[in-house]
Amino acid sequence: MSSAIPSVQPGRVRILKQALGPSDQKLNGPVVYWMFRDQRLRDNWALIHAVDQANKSNVPVAIAFNLFDQFKGAKARQFGFMLRGLQKLYYDLQESLNIPFFLFQGEAVDTIPNFLRECGASLLVTDFSPLREVRQWKEELCKQVSESVSIHEVDAHNIVPVWVASDKLEYGARTIRGKINKQLPEYLIDFPTLDPPNKEWGSSSPSVDWGNLIADVLRKGAEVPELEWCEPGEKAAMEVLMGDNNGFLTTRLKNYSSDRNNPLKPRALSGLSPYLHFGQISAQRCALEARQLRKLYSQAVDAFLEELIVRRELADNFCFYQPHYDSGERCLGMGSREQLEKAQTADPLWNASQLEMFHYGKMHGFMRMYWAKKILEWTSGPEEALATSIYLNDKYQIDGRDPNGYVGCMWSICGVHDQGWRERPVFGKIRYMNFRWVQEKI
Repeated sequence: MSSAIPSVQPGRVRILKQALGPSDQKLNGPVVYWMFRDQRLRDNWALIHAVDQANKSNVPVAIAFNLFDQFKGAKARQFGFMLRGLQKLYYDLQESLNIPFFLFQGEAVDTIPNFLRECGASLLVTDFSPLREVRQWKEELCKQVSESVSIHEVDAHNIVPVWVASDKLEYGARTIRGKINKQLPEYLIDFPTLDPPNKEWGSSSPSVDWGNLIADVLRKGAEVPELEWCEPGEKAAMEVLMGDNNGFLTTRLKNYSSDRNNPLKPRALSGLSPYLHFGQISAQRCALEARQLRKLYSQAVDAFLEELIVRRELADNFCFYQPHYDSGERCLGMGSREQLEKAQTADPLWNASQLEMFHYGKMHGFMRMYWAKKILEWTSGPEEALATSIYLNDKYQIDGRDPNGYVGCMWSICGVHDQGWRERPVFGKIRYMNFRWVQEKI
């Protein structure tokens, strides 16, 4: 029998639904962790909380994952990366923690409540996501599950939980930075060792036909094919962060502060965004490892932590407290959108950026700003520009459908989290970028 693991900080957990009866009574049924945004076994506060709660009542724990047929325009590029990572997680789980993994297909508001009833669960633990659709699913789950089931939401994605960092929509990085930094001593801590649960599930993990499952999503989403340069999974993510050959912190960190905004030096970037988006690596782990190098590369580490913590968590803050975080999505005339999607503009730099995203699923962060601002310049107005940029970003970027993507588009097109600039035609007071300006910067 394993020893008890430390409880997760109370501030990291929100109780979405409390079962009838005393809140401190022991669970009489299993704990189910609905994995969604944080697809990893290591450094996962939601999984740690699920096992901790199960051990306290000596009940078993299982992981459930629901695969949607469609999610915000995701294609083979995104689904393939996700499923190949989950396949590795599935086998690692059997070898290390002996926790069963159940994969469902369909609508989570149907599959998850059905599973809770079938296994007699007392507690559902869920990942946190600020996205509208996920929050609506959880609201529906609270209505559908039995009165004897509690639902806990754990922010395992942010270092400082979004509701702890701020209780309101923040104006920009300068207003949230101090609030986050004040909380870091409490929340930027190392993770406890996660051992197998005290009580085993009654049966082993049900078999998953990963080959046919992956082949099916690749066929359905063939319009946007998989990527070859980016290997999925937790081990691959740690290799990108800490690998001996090409790890960001081990071989490339020193030039981050000076070169990260230069599109001609892509190796200066961390390359972690796909893994952070799918939760295959913890931002907290990245920060803990980077912080150990501050004496050697103080400027680089500080710049990296600013992007990793403050900017990422500012994006979650915006999507959490602003219900219209992607406002502007509506039906458009397809002529101009198709022209942009096929990179058929008169701007060779913009075309190159769009083609990079089209073929490689990634665009340099500096060029993303130029790319979005030119869409604002070429479309009928900010509503159309925002809808077009979100459509293209979500369809082709490996890390699309993410708060960082929505806020990046809103920053470039609507000035969110930016300051007002000298008024000019088309752009108004939105920060302006043109080809000559980019040439001067690089």
